[in-house]
Amino acid sequence: MQETLRFNLIEGRQDRDLSAFARDVKAGLTSSPKRLPCRYFYDREGSLLFEAICRQPEYYLPRAERESLQAAAAEIAACCPPGSILIELGSGSATKTRILIQALLTRQESLRYIPIDISRAMLEESSQGLLRDFPALDVTAVACEYQEGLASLNGQADGPKLILWLGSNIGNLNRSEAAGFLGRIGALMSPADRLLVTIDLRKERAVLERAYDDSQGVTARFNLNLLARINRELGGRFDVEAFRHCACYNEEAGRIEMYLVSSRSQCVPIDDLEIEIPFTAGEAIHTEDSYKYSPLEIDAVAAAANLRHERQWLDAGCRLSLNLFGRRDASGQ
Repeated sequence: MQETLRFNLIEGRQDRDLSAFARDVKAGLTSSPKRLPCRYFYDREGSLLFEAICRQPEYYLPRAERESLQAAAAEIAACCPPGSILIELGSGSATKTRILIQALLTRQESLRYIPIDISRAMLEESSQGLLRDFPALDVTAVACEYQEGLASLNGQADGPKLILWLGSNIGNLNRSEAAGFLGRIGALMSPADRLLVTIDLRKERAVLERAYDDSQGVTARFNLNLLARINRELGGRFDVEAFRHCACYNEEAGRIEMYLVSSRSQCVPIDDLEIEIPFTAGEAIHTEDSYKYSPLEIDAVAAAANLRHERQWLDAGCRLSLNLFGRRDASGQ
């Protein structure tokens, strides 16, 4: 009973609902070149597959991030005023968040945690686990997309805040979009608030391509699940085995590009949309980009977002960076 009293769930407009999914699938698959938004990866099956990706040896990001968080947690907590509220964008299973929760609770008697995620099931599961393990924690989970979730907190999250955006999810936005999104977060921040963002760094092509095309094929199943989701939810008739996963590094743009490539000429009906989608052999559906950053590119995106880049921590292999930002004042400082 006590855990229930310490847990509250807020549901947003759910812009990712079936109608939005149908609209975006139709628009993306009838465009040229074909594309599907990466946000639709994360149904229940996709979320579980992503957790499995994070356990693959080639996917260095979660291990590098955990290493950095463990080394920097006390310093990060020290940057936050007493009584700070912890807000997380795209919280997922919140396994790494536990490191910061523990560090903050060494400096304050209780902590309010507000995870924002599109998966209600994942929010409920992760929140109950946290409440069992941290008696001084209070959780208000918000089931919606990032910007709506932040906007919904007006008047509900008074006091200094530490906003987390972990997992290098900034990489799913191009550099202009990343600056715009960070700028919108910054506009909601007070001078006492801080924003902690994981940003993956540019590195060798072989390391990156292995990370997004692991030897066990988990990332391939994660990518292909997008077609299976269309089959499940929209009456699609994709032969999933007639597509292959492709991940390649565009070095000039500094991004991994993911595709689903048709292995043969075919025509795929999607019954609920009343359309048939033709594919030529070798034709690709673009499903995701993951941008990597140099130190100068991190500074540039922070400046464009009107944020002050205060601190940075790297893992031992210098593969990934934790970046602490504050809001610039009227003088630009």
